[in-house]
Amino acid sequence: MAGAAAEQRRLATVVESWLGRPVLIVGDAMLDEWRFADSDRLCREAPAPVLTLRRRISAAGGAANTAVNVATLGGRAVLVAPVGADVAGDELHDCLDRAGVWDRTVNQPGRPTPVKRRMLAGNQILLREDSGDPDDALDPEGVTRLLTALNCATEELRAAAGGEAPTLVVCDYGLGALPAPVRAWLVEQRERYATVALDAHDLADWRGLAPTVVTPSFAEATRLLARAGGATRPAAGTELHLEHPHGDPADGPSELTVGAAPGGVRADDVIDRPALEPSPAGRPGPVGEPTPSEGRVALTGDGLSVTGTGVTVNTQAGEGVDRAVLAESRLAELRAHTGADVVAVTLDTEGAVVGGADGEPRRSHSTPVPASHAVGAGDAYLAAMTLALAADAPLPTAAQLAQLAATITVSDTGTCVCRREDLLTALNQPTETMSHPALVGSDELDAIVAEYREAGRSVVFTNGCFDVLHRGHVRYLEQARALGDLLIVAVNSDDSVRRLKGPDRPVNPVEDRAALLAALACVDHVVVFEEDSPAALIEAVRPDIYVKGGDYPPELVPEAPLVRRLGGQVHTLGYVPDRSTSAIIERIRSHSQDPSPATSEREPDPSLSSRTQAS
Repeated sequence: MAGAAAEQRRLATVVESWLGRPVLIVGDAMLDEWRFADSDRLCREAPAPVLTLRRRISAAGGAANTAVNVATLGGRAVLVAPVGADVAGDELHDCLDRAGVWDRTVNQPGRPTPVKRRMLAGNQILLREDSGDPDDALDPEGVTRLLTALNCATEELRAAAGGEAPTLVVCDYGLGALPAPVRAWLVEQRERYATVALDAHDLADWRGLAPTVVTPSFAEATRLLARAGGATRPAAGTELHLEHPHGDPADGPSELTVGAAPGGVRADDVIDRPALEPSPAGRPGPVGEPTPSEGRVALTGDGLSVTGTGVTVNTQAGEGVDRAVLAESRLAELRAHTGADVVAVTLDTEGAVVGGADGEPRRSHSTPVPASHAVGAGDAYLAAMTLALAADAPLPTAAQLAQLAATITVSDTGTCVCRREDLLTALNQPTETMSHPALVGSDELDAIVAEYREAGRSVVFTNGCFDVLHRGHVRYLEQARALGDLLIVAVNSDDSVRRLKGPDRPVNPVEDRAALLAALACVDHVVVFEEDSPAALIEAVRPDIYVKGGDYPPELVPEAPLVRRLGGQVHTLGYVPDRSTSAIIERIRSHSQDPSPATSEREPDPSLSSRTQAS
C-alpha cells in the first residue's frame, strides 16, 4: 500500500509540473452536438421510433476538444483552426471561452464549421449526422490568414512563457483545415517547438515533421504500414508479418492480411500457446460497427480477426493473438516510418500500446464502456500524453497518465473532457494544497499570490461594484475563472460606489456584497478597495490575466496599459443581455411605485393563505 501511495504521489507531481505549460493546438476543429430524446412509440409511416427532444448539449470536438482538455488539465492552450462564420462557429467559440482556451481561430466565411450531431434515446445513439465536407478547401486568402495566426500564436505563447519554446499539437482528421501549404510551414518551422505531438488519420502526409509522439489508432497504424511496403521490416524472425498488395487501390487503403512471417516463428510460438486449427467456413461475421470516417476496427465473434474500412487483419496464426500483440510487434517500424520518438497505438476500449527509443513496449488497459461514453477519450489521452512529455516525464509515466486521463472521462454520455482536479482525485491526491480564507485584506494578497505562483498557478483578476448580484455577474465570473487557476475579485467600497454611481448606491453594503461573491464556487478570493481605480491592487497582484466586462475591445480598457506593462493579458467578456444591476433596481422601483390594480382586486388563493399561516 505504501508503494502504491508513493507511486500516486509521483504521478501527481508530474500533473502539478505541467501547470501553465504553453501548448499550441492546430487542426480540424468541430462542434459536437448531442440531442437527447425520449421514444415510447413507433410512427405510422414506417417502423421507426417517434422521438421527443428533451435536451441538447454542444461541446468542442476534434482539435477544439484537444485544446479544451489541455486547458482543463492545467496547460495554457491556444487553438488555431479555421472556423465558419455560422451558428455552429459561434457555439464553438463559447465552448472554448468556457474552458479557458485562448481562441485564435480564423474566421472562414462561406466554409461551414464541421458538426457531428448525435441523436440518442435512452443513452443509445440512434444516428449521427455529419456536416462539413473535406472538399471545402481553404482558399489562398484563408491559408494566408491561417499561417499568420500560427506565427502570431507561436510568438504569443513564447512571450507568455518567458521565452520558452511552446509545445505543438497537430490534429489532422482530414477535414481540410491543414492543406499542403500549412503542413509544409509546420515542417519548416519544427525547430520553434520543443515538443510536437501528431494525431493524424493519414500519417503519410506528415513526413519530415519529426514529431515527439504520434498517437495513431490501430487502423491508422496498419494503413501506414501497408503503404510503406515493409521497407524497414526488422530482421528478427519473431515478428508478425503483414502481407498486402503491391499498390493501393484507387478508392482507399490496402487490405492487409496478418499471419506468420515466411520462414519465421509462428505467432502461436511467440505467445507460447498451441496452434489453432483452421476455423470453419461458417465462422461468425464481424460484430460491432466499423465507422469508415473514423477508421474504427471491429473484432469478429470468434476472436480470430478484426476488420475496418480497407483493413482486414487475420489472426488465425495463433490463438489469442490480438491487436495489442500485433501493434507491439510493429512499434519499431511505426517509429521509423513516422520519425517519431514515441508511438502510442490506441486500441479504443482495449487501452493502448506505447513504444519509445528503448524498444520496450508498454501496455495500458482501459475499462470497456458504451460507445456513447468514449467520444473524445482519445483527445484526453493525447492532451495528457503531450503535457507529460513536454514536462520531461519518463515515457512509462506519460503513458500511465495518458491512459488514466482517458479512462476517467468515460463515465457518462457526451464528449470526454478530463480536468486536472479529476486526475488528481483519481490519484488520491488533494486538489487544493493551500488553505486561505475567501475574504482577505489587501495587505494579505502579496503573500497569498506569491504562494500560488510558487506552485505554478496562474492568477486571474477582475473588479467591480457587484451591487445586486445577478445571473450576468455569475456567468461573467465563471468565464473569468475558466481563464486561469485562481480568481481574485476586487470589490469597490461603499464610498467608492457612491462616487462612481451616485448617492443612492450601493443598494447593498460592501459586507453583504463581498460575502455573496465569496460564496460563489468560481471565486477564490475577494478583497475590498477604497480607491476609484484598482491600479494599486493590480500592481500588487500582477495578474496573469485581467478581465473586464463589456462589449469593447481590450485596448479600450483603462487598466490595459498597466496590466501589459506588468506582463499580463487583458480579456473582455460580454454580459448576459438584459441582465444588469441598474435594470433590476429600476424594475423594483417601478413595481413599488405602481402596484397593479388587477393584483389588488384578485381574490386570494385559499391554499396560499393556509400555507402562509402554517409557515
